[in-house]
This record gives sequence, structure tokens and C-alpha cells, in this order.
Amino acid sequence: ALSMAQAAKNSGGLVIVQVERTTTQHVLSPREVKIPGLLVDAVVVSPPEEHQQTFAETYNPTYTGETRAATTALRPLPLDPRKVIARRAAMFLRPNAIVNLGIGVPEGIASVAGEEGILDQITLTVEAGGIGGIPAGGLSFGATTNAQAIIDQPYQFDFYDGGGLHQAFLGMAQADAPGNVNVSRFGTRIAGPGGFINISQSAREVYFLGLFRAGATMAMADGGIRIVEEGPGCKFLDHVDQITFSGEQARERGQTVYFITERCVLRLTDSGLELIEIAPGLDLDEHVLNMMGFRPRVAEDLTTMDPALFRPEPMGLADRPPLPLGERFPYDPEQNILYCNFEGLTLSTEEDAAELATRLDARFRSIGQRVHVIVNYDNFDVLPPAAGRFFAMVEHNERYSLSRTRYSTNAFFRRRLGAQFTAASLDHRLYGSFAEARADITTTDKTLPRPSS
Repeated sequence: ALSMAQAAKNSGGLVIVQVERTTTQHVLSPREVKIPGLLVDAVVVSPPEEHQQTFAETYNPTYTGETRAATTALRPLPLDPRKVIARRAAMFLRPNAIVNLGIGVPEGIASVAGEEGILDQITLTVEAGGIGGIPAGGLSFGATTNAQAIIDQPYQFDFYDGGGLHQAFLGMAQADAPGNVNVSRFGTRIAGPGGFINISQSAREVYFLGLFRAGATMAMADGGIRIVEEGPGCKFLDHVDQITFSGEQARERGQTVYFITERCVLRLTDSGLELIEIAPGLDLDEHVLNMMGFRPRVAEDLTTMDPALFRPEPMGLADRPPLPLGERFPYDPEQNILYCNFEGLTLSTEEDAAELATRLDARFRSIGQRVHVIVNYDNFDVLPPAAGRFFAMVEHNERYSLSRTRYSTNAFFRRRLGAQFTAASLDHRLYGSFAEARADITTTDKTLPRPSS
């Protein structure tokens, strides 16, 4: 409130403060004053019923930290398409990630994370200033139960704008083939973007969540979904009514972008949206492609969404093993880039390192040419017994690469891993984000060998 009052006052506006009561004696400590009197032009005394904490609640002490709610007491969401979307989004949550949740369907991620027992693995935030805990939903959106901290909204946006968000899960009203998203204008009605632009353009990974078609009636059955009645509202259009998020600029920034619905999952590629998953029980053409205003590229390795998403019992996300080695080395033939995802791996023994070396060597050989390599080292660790074999693998793989760029969002880890590379007499440069690593390649002539970095 202080930043807003200062901005209004200094811009020639009026600052009006609504209070429940006044007093004839100054009783607050100077440190507790949030808005100095010199900024205030008028005071309005209103009855208590005009001072609800949220649009839905008169007062909830768990939002202010006076009491704490047991996470086990949280009521799970009913199994419906919105929960399916929230569950699929929760599968993308990364350990130790700082996450923003938008209003609407993304609110359900907090409930799913609580039900699955993975809330302690991430830090959820909302733009109103809540950090940690469980963001409230519905008409209480903006408040947070069991928050670790509550800071002023302008400071929260300073953190967001500075690139502090690892992941953002936001709503989606319309999307089109190039990956543009509209949440701000619908015909003649202007809703406005709010903080959507700040969040969506600064987060390293962005996930847009929404029902595939508005007004559809669906049922969950046998680990899949069934369309009871098709909805009239198409969300995936040839052109959105207004661009609130630009797919083109997202590609330039090197952002990871996914679109999650109850019927399918799409991702943003250099050539636009690509369909990568479809719900069990649906026909690709009848229920997905024919219901869109454009035809996206369909991935050659199109997979089926996890049947557990559509069942009433918890999915067991806390107990799921890390991504298997065979799925950690995707190759982009158009860009000639091999992505090596080491996130979450711990190499404890020489045998662990040897298995990784064998898998990676086979992947390089299967491509059949030298490639650019980008390595994700987030939450990666190599223990002393495995270090020798691991760094021997790194040196061996130089013969397969035109360039090598590595990144980790953890500054402490970058320093420690850099020291290990130096000790192993290997050249290195560790970037702080995927966008920086990608930019190092895209700004360099790919036809020429480059020194490793």
C-alpha cells in the first residue's frame, strides 16, 4: 500500500484511506505505520462489514499467520476436468522451484500438491505477496494459508520482474498456432492483463492451463475421459482476439512453454504448437484436432496422458522415481541440438557414472554427426567415488560436440561444479538459465566448430 500511496500522491492523485475506527491518541509504534499521514488526503470510517479480509471471508487467521492449518485437513478437489488439468500441471513441478500460481484453473495445483504430499518440495507464491504455504482459491485468491512470509505486492513484482520465478502456471482463455495467448480482451469486453504480462514474460518456464473447450460435459471412466456433450467454446483459435503473451517473443527468450488441458498437452516449438500427449479414451481427430481452429503439428512420439490423472485416488507423485535415463536426451534435428537433462540425478558410485556414460555415448552415436549440446545441471550431484568416471565421460564426449553449454539456476552449485571442472582440467562455463545457454548457441555460427564453454 505504501508504494501505491506514494505513486498516487506524487502524481497529483488523491489517497483515501478506509478505516473501521479512529482514535484520539496516537498508539502505534512508528515502525508499524504503513502509510504516513502526510500521504493521506481523506479518511473514510466504514462499518466492520465493509472490511472483509477477502471477497469470500470476513476473517481467516491462517491468512495472517496468527494460526496454522494442518495440511492434512485440506479437502481434496473433486475429480473433474479442472482437477485433471491441475494434476497434469503438478507433474511438471520441479523440486526446489519457486512457483507462481495464477487465478482460475491453476489454483488447483496447490490443493493437488497438498494431497500428493509434495508441498514441501516447492515454494508457491502469488502476486499479492504471499510466499510459501498454500495459496487460497476462488473469491479468496490472493491470500495464503500458512505463508512463510507476506511481502508488499510491489516488492513481489520486483522479484518476479528480476527473473526470480522458475515456473509460472497461468490461466488461458485463448491460444493460437504460433503460441500466442489471450487473457485480456474478449470481443468488446476488456478484462485487462493484470500481472499476467510481468509473470508470463519473466518466468523461466510457463505453463498455460485451461479447459480444451468451454461448455463441454465430460466424464471420467476407466482411467480416461469420455466426452458426454461437446462444448461450443473453442479455446484454440486461428488468431487470438488480443495478444497478452507472445509465442514469438517467448521463443526469442528461450522460454519453456506448455499448454495443458484435460484432453491433451501441447508445447511451444520453433515452428509453433506441437501436440505431445492425448487423454486415454479420446480419438485424435474427432475429439482434439477437429475441435481446434488450426491443426498443430503432432509429435512423432505422441504419448497417452497418465491414466492415474483420471482416477479418484492420489497419484503418488511423492513416490515417483526420477526421469529414467532413456528419456533424458531429446534431440532437435532442426537446430542440431542435443539436450542432456541431468536434473535431479545423483551419481553416487563409479557404476552410476558408467551407466550414464554408456547411455549418452549410445545417444551420440545414434545421431551420427557432431551436435551442439546443452546440459541442465539443476539439482545434480556427483559424489567423489563417481567423479573420476564422470569427468572422463565429459572429456570423451568432446569428440561428438560442436559446442557444449551448461546451466544451473543455483548460483552456489554453479560455483561448486565449476571448481570441480577446473580440478578435472576441463574448460567450462556455467550459465544461470536455459535462455542464456540457448542464446550462446543461437548467436554463433552453427556451421563452425567452437571452443567448449
